[in-house]
Amino acid sequence: MTSADVLKQADRRRTFAVISHPDAGKSTLTEALLLHARVLNEAGATHGKAGRKGTVSDWMEMERDRGISISSSAIQFEHDGLVFNVVDTPGHADFSEDTYRVLTAVDSVIMLLDAAKGMEPQTMKLFGVCKQRQIPIITVINKWDRPGHEALELLDEIQDRTGMRPTPLTWPVGIAGDFHGVVDRRTGEYVEYTRTPGGSTLAMERRMSAQEAEATVGEPWTTALEESELLAADGFEHNLDDYLAQRSSVVIFAAAVLNFGIGQLLQVLSELAPPPSPRPDENGDLRPVEAPFSAQVFKVQAGMDRNHRDRLAFARICSGLFHRGDVVTRAATGRPLATKYASNVFGRDRETVEQAWPGDIIGLVNAGSVRAGDTLYLDEPVTFPEIPSFPPEHFQQASAKDPSRHKQFQRGIEQLDQEGVIQVLRSDRRPSQMPILAAVGPMQFEVVAHRMEHEFNCPIRLDHLPFGLAMRTQRSDIAAIERRQGVEVAERSDGMLLALFSDKWQARWVRQENPDVLLEPLTHDPADLTGN
Repeated sequence: MTSADVLKQADRRRTFAVISHPDAGKSTLTEALLLHARVLNEAGATHGKAGRKGTVSDWMEMERDRGISISSSAIQFEHDGLVFNVVDTPGHADFSEDTYRVLTAVDSVIMLLDAAKGMEPQTMKLFGVCKQRQIPIITVINKWDRPGHEALELLDEIQDRTGMRPTPLTWPVGIAGDFHGVVDRRTGEYVEYTRTPGGSTLAMERRMSAQEAEATVGEPWTTALEESELLAADGFEHNLDDYLAQRSSVVIFAAAVLNFGIGQLLQVLSELAPPPSPRPDENGDLRPVEAPFSAQVFKVQAGMDRNHRDRLAFARICSGLFHRGDVVTRAATGRPLATKYASNVFGRDRETVEQAWPGDIIGLVNAGSVRAGDTLYLDEPVTFPEIPSFPPEHFQQASAKDPSRHKQFQRGIEQLDQEGVIQVLRSDRRPSQMPILAAVGPMQFEVVAHRMEHEFNCPIRLDHLPFGLAMRTQRSDIAAIERRQGVEVAERSDGMLLALFSDKWQARWVRQENPDVLLEPLTHDPADLTGN
């Protein structure tokens, strides 16, 4: 296989994430994209109500019960000669670390805004992360079928709060809650939508000339056209260079639950979302797309197959051609890793993949002890930058309710730690069967408890611990640090020693009493999703 073949295949790939504040409609939008790409015949609902289907991307029992995404999910599909790799992400801030890991694996994002809520706190943080990581953003103003803010007001808010110029490619005909269709600003045509029951099947579209639209729709069309012309006069026009440089964000208006506007979004993704490009390694040197195979694991997930206790490592291919069966090297250890069981992923379903290209996301089954952030390569060594762990702010002690299930307990806790669901700490002050669980957000503990009971048949007890701050330290300083009442040092599974404090004031007292001890804040990307 030649370098030209690799570049040709990479150019067909569009790898993107769907991100937003909770309940903006990420999973619904992902399903609607699949419907418009003719991958599905009928879309599911995400609300977890009795008798209704769940989306492909929300496959976990807790997700279906709660109607929210608590774990990222990868889906690959083909449309119009292109290969799309889409990752649906959790929106809740408690799972922001999972979202961050996904953002290291994609080339662009779809950012959803709720038309009635505008720029919510998590949305602002996500915009910041994407700008920090130089990821182009397509903004979809969703739920236009419901009452909400005025379209011009939403554009002003996007520009004022993000510093990015919103450039609509479609413009709504009708106010929020009275959605007739959109002006296609590139052609000047009117795209009218026909509702389908519950939005479960493909919504039909009818295109009209401006003259036909004025005769058919009347005042809503005239108003929309005037607003669109006003945007053009003020310079709110799409520029590819500005979009790719994150100086602007393409905007689409939609109602994902009714499949309105999704066809235009799929077309925009095809035309504007960038294909894979060279990626910087840990030294800042670019790894060419046509270089020998390399990939980075961004997520490890278990429990996807009810019939098998296997683990799936999601890896984004960064360069070269992947062949199933290749024996690749894990950069962190230098040890070989067989890839006999490799899959394409479609929600929780998967099928064996024989080969894959840059931009593709593959699932490696039972891939040893690989962790999120690990680099895999073939022939030509490379190590991509580590994916940092977020500083935990919530701490609980875990133990098995039934002491006789100690082996199941240890196995489950170790697996959830490897997946990145929770951080596991061990302290000399506590029995080995009572580890400290550390989390970015409290809902992570609910996920741990649910999975321990249902996947490992080991219900657990969680006891709150009075800590709210973790700082890196060293072994020689443990005795001095722990002289302060209420302070404890524990070792994370990656070997890092963490001093646990109730708050920053307690840490300050310890530092004043022991000015020579090592107490360093846990660092991570400055534009992290937690806002710390």
